[in-house]
Amino acid sequence: MELFYREFGEEGLQPLVILHGLFGMSDNWVSLARQMAEEGYHVFVPDQRNHGRSGHSEVFNYPAMVDDLLEFMDDRELFGVHLLGHSMGGKTSMQFAFDYPERVRKLAVADISPAASSHGATHVNIIDALLKVDLGQYESRQEVAAVLRNILSNPRLREFLQKNLYWKDRSNLGWRINFVAVRENLGEIFRPIESPEAFDKPVLFIRGGQSDYVPDADIPLIESLFPQAKVKTLPGASHWLHAEAPEDFLREVLYFLKEG
Repeated sequence: MELFYREFGEEGLQPLVILHGLFGMSDNWVSLARQMAEEGYHVFVPDQRNHGRSGHSEVFNYPAMVDDLLEFMDDRELFGVHLLGHSMGGKTSMQFAFDYPERVRKLAVADISPAASSHGATHVNIIDALLKVDLGQYESRQEVAAVLRNILSNPRLREFLQKNLYWKDRSNLGWRINFVAVRENLGEIFRPIESPEAFDKPVLFIRGGQSDYVPDADIPLIESLFPQAKVKTLPGASHWLHAEAPEDFLREVLYFLKEG
């Protein structure tokens, strides 16, 4: 599948591909991507399938998203890339690194573990609530935002979701996310990432101290699958650590990419 993407930095610089998480899109990463480009990287931020401005498909799993990423990199002749993925994007990046280790130089994974996650049920409830919202009843994004405040208590999640609202035409709002396909495949998104062989290159796992997506109990699994892995924690951040602590997040990622 051809992916919509945003690009920052000059050709010839070290390529860095950033993959957003579930409910996210490339727009969420523009500020950090620009700063990374200023540090000497050629940064690509695609929208993964069923998100942002990329195409929709009933097929929504990590093999498909890995294929999308491989096609994206092949089309642009990207080799020896740094990969940075948040949440779902982190799992896509991990699976890609296992499948095509020769294409990856370093891997940075933001607030997600290779283990199976128990967060799927919560996301089912969120999607079901959103699908009940009849966008045709509202004349502005602000009206929909007011409805979301009654549905979702997490302000960061509401912010991410509201960015996905768009005008399909002059009088009709819509969601850029294909919520139906996402809901039907949530089991795939929250399943573990597994491999018979370890990825033995530098890896950074960076987690939020207020998040439970990368518990200490998962660190032995991380170390077995990624022998060179380092785990860093941003104490005051939750799952959306790149949005809540962008300076600390950027500092840790850049230090990792530049060392060695």
